[in-house]
Amino acid sequence: MRLAAVGDNCMDVYENLGKAYPGGNPVNVAVYFVRLGGQASYTGAVGTDSYGKLMVDSIRGKGVDTSHVKVLEGGTAITHVELVDGERVFGEYEEGVLSQFRLTEEDIDFLCGHDLVVTGLWGMVEHDLWKIKTRGVPVAFDCATRPEDPAVDAAIASVDYLFYASDDGDTSELREQMKKMHARGPKVVVVTLGEDGSVAFDGRDFTVGGIVPCRVVDTMGAGDSYIAGFLRGILQKKPIGECMRMGAANSSVTLEYHGAW
Repeated sequence: MRLAAVGDNCMDVYENLGKAYPGGNPVNVAVYFVRLGGQASYTGAVGTDSYGKLMVDSIRGKGVDTSHVKVLEGGTAITHVELVDGERVFGEYEEGVLSQFRLTEEDIDFLCGHDLVVTGLWGMVEHDLWKIKTRGVPVAFDCATRPEDPAVDAAIASVDYLFYASDDGDTSELREQMKKMHARGPKVVVVTLGEDGSVAFDGRDFTVGGIVPCRVVDTMGAGDSYIAGFLRGILQKKPIGECMRMGAANSSVTLEYHGAW
């Protein structure tokens, strides 16, 4: 059971803690997938600075295949973060060498050797996903909190499992939006709702999932943990409700420590 994560990475620099942690949406999903007992690779780009080496060494140290990480001249992506009462508050983002990241045909071949490919809003690969989809490999995409972003418009027809987050709860407006998103291509649309759990739509039924109570230390990586658990369930051919439970359980582990992992 092999998952390919592709796209952005970044160092989460906590100004008020004086610490920096490696992360980034697809990177996190890969690490959490391995934590659950699966195999995963990460394809992306880091810089020639010290953060680049730390990123690759850290990912590899978690058991993720880094054979397709490119090292480009320049700086590794950085997100400046503050922690306020356990909630992450994002500041300035420095994209660094990720602005130069592009997939090669060899990269595409590598990704298609996996059971599922996952990426996200800032992955820089939204225009390449059709190449993966046409080769019969399922694709998952995380829209973060921006399901109407242009990158989503470019990707959605090639996506099987679409994720995004909302702070507004399980409303009728949200469900209508999920129906519209589903009609554009995905098999399943999943929205995470923080402490209100999650809701999924498969084109016929809505399924509501709860949370696993825990002591919240830092919310960084919680959504990515959910995605990893959910996709693990999908690859194990579990029902949607069980996939949601697996996502919530994995997320509860991440919430109890500082940093994504």
